[in-house]
Amino acid sequence: MGTLSSDPVRRATVRDDVSRVLVVTAHPDDVDFGAAATIASWTKAGIEVGYCICTSGDAGGFDDTPREEMGPLREAEQRAAAAVLGVQDVRFLRYPDGRLTPSLELRRDISREIRRFRPERVLTQSPEILWRRLGASHPDHRAVGEAALAAVYPDSRNPFAHPELLADEGLEAWAVGELWMMGAPDDRVDHLVDVTDTFDRKIAALREHRSQTAHMDDLETRIRTWHAAWAERFGWGDGRLAEAFQVVSIG
Repeated sequence: MGTLSSDPVRRATVRDDVSRVLVVTAHPDDVDFGAAATIASWTKAGIEVGYCICTSGDAGGFDDTPREEMGPLREAEQRAAAAVLGVQDVRFLRYPDGRLTPSLELRRDISREIRRFRPERVLTQSPEILWRRLGASHPDHRAVGEAALAAVYPDSRNPFAHPELLADEGLEAWAVGELWMMGAPDDRVDHLVDVTDTFDRKIAALREHRSQTAHMDDLETRIRTWHAAWAERFGWGDGRLAEAFQVVSIG
């Protein structure tokens, strides 16, 4: 897995007036591995959270489930995991798993969800490579991160970008003020969320993804180790757990 650098961590300033957050990820379960405990804290605080999942995860799985059943199965698992965290608005774009690119079509489709949901904050995946833990930087993850970044700025706020969204669907431009990225390189991370009190809900959400996690006997230990390492790096100690993000404020 690698170890975290001991270099000092930069601290971002985050908004405290957020009422809606849209999460944009490549696959079912990405959000739960990367940010489920944070999302549990947001919904507990009354923040409305929606998911935009760009594929149905049809190239995933570790057993002999027929391929034609995998996509619908993983969508159902994601909806169940979302319900554990208090998230009801879950949309799937159904792009082919394993073949995502930051195309204009994907940018448009993410922009559509931003304009529909009208969030103050978007949480997505980093478009950069985390060499220490390469699994966080699946090519689909990076493609979604790049497309979501473009959808946040400038596409969704520009009424002349993807004009069919306004002309044909009546979706007015919407400006997102803050972008959070999970799976960012260590030196980009500038904000931690204390998830000690919501960690159990993260594990419960991850266990809903049975097609992906049922074979992981060490799931809870593995995830706890990641989060403890980030809390220690920020000097929290005392058994605290944290999820780590790169935060970008958008003027």
